Amino acid sequence: MGSTGTALRELRGAQKSSKGVSLYSRYVNRPAGRLLAAGAYHMGLTPNQVTLISAAFTFTAIAAVALLEPSWWLGVAVYGGLAIGFAFDSADGQLARLTGRGGPDGEWLDHVVDCAKMILVHSAVLISFHRFDGLPGEGWLLLPLGFLFVAVLTFCAGLLREQLGKAAARAAPAADGAAAPVSRVRAVALLPADYGVFCLVFLLVGAPGAFRAGYAVLAAVHALFLVAFLVKWFRELKALRAG
Repeated sequence: MGSTGTALRELRGAQKSSKGVSLYSRYVNRPAGRLLAAGAYHMGLTPNQVTLISAAFTFTAIAAVALLEPSWWLGVAVYGGLAIGFAFDSADGQLARLTGRGGPDGEWLDHVVDCAKMILVHSAVLISFHRFDGLPGEGWLLLPLGFLFVAVLTFCAGLLREQLGKAAARAAPAADGAAAPVSRVRAVALLPADYGVFCLVFLLVGAPGAFRAGYAVLAAVHALFLVAFLVKWFRELKALRAG
């Protein structure tokens, strides 16, 4: 294996486009993932092994939400596990591009882990609400279910949009012109929908009322983003058909 420093230099030149990426992912998660990918490369790990490491951190943190009584230390530990898992989630793709060892199996495994964590994190919040929270009313139990619906629909619709767009691009002649520049305004606007920002709400686990409020605000914001994304993706696919 090459040195970590060499791997870092090569990774900096092999980053995905920043178009449609929030500031958190661009300036926090991707750089952290780059460091982890360089370390994994030095240790001889495969991209799929890095994906499984990501899953281990993420699912351990999620299990803690469901099984342990809320406290400030728990919130810090859960946030740390989710954030590290998210960084490893970026590292697996970067390692695949560095080594050329990516493939359909790795992409499939990555999407399976992503889908599982979306389902489980909101399910864990629901369990925690039921077991520990002392909710003002049982209606609060619907909040994690609603957030779960929004998260899964956004994930599935976005993935389908990506695959249909790729299929249309293969069938159509290549378009001329340079790619659209990365928008800083868009990167800021996407912050509330970023998974890394969502993880921050778990720092409030030690104050159940504050956690419920923050979680509810994020749920509402994600619902608004879902509506905007669905309209945008539908128009884009319709334009591909017209083209």
